[in-house]
Amino acid sequence: MLVVAAAVVERGGRVMLCQRLPNTHNGLKWEFPGGKLEAGESPETALARELREELGIAVTVGRVRDAVFHRYPDRDVLVLFYGCAIVEGEPGTVECNAIAWATPGEMAGYDFAGADLAFVERNFMDGSV
Repeated sequence: MLVVAAAVVERGGRVMLCQRLPNTHNGLKWEFPGGKLEAGESPETALARELREELGIAVTVGRVRDAVFHRYPDRDVLVLFYGCAIVEGEPGTVECNAIAWATPGEMAGYDFAGADLAFVERNFMDGSV
C-alpha cells in the first residue's frame, strides 16, 4: 500500500488543485498536491518536499484534516490530507499540468482522482472551505 501526503491550501475562499501530468497514473485527473512518502520520511516532511519539488513553494504543514483509503485497480493508497499555508513562493506548474483555485461549489466540475474525489465529497460538498 502506498502512503501519500496531500496539501489542502486555502486562499480567499478557494482551494488549490493540481492537474496530473498526462502520462502518469491518473493522468490529467485533478488532485490536491502532494506525493508519496520516501523511506524513513514523515508525512509532514514528505509533503513539504513534494510541494517544493512539484510547485516551487515552501509551506507550513498543519494538522491532518482527513485520511482516505482508496483502492485503485492497480494499487491501494492511503492519503493523509493536511491543511497547509504557503510561506514562500507562488505555485507554478513545475511537475503538474495545471493549477486551479476552486471554490467548494466549483469542485463538482473537476475530474478528480478517486481518493481526492472521496475527500472532496466528505469535506466540501456542503459548500464550506
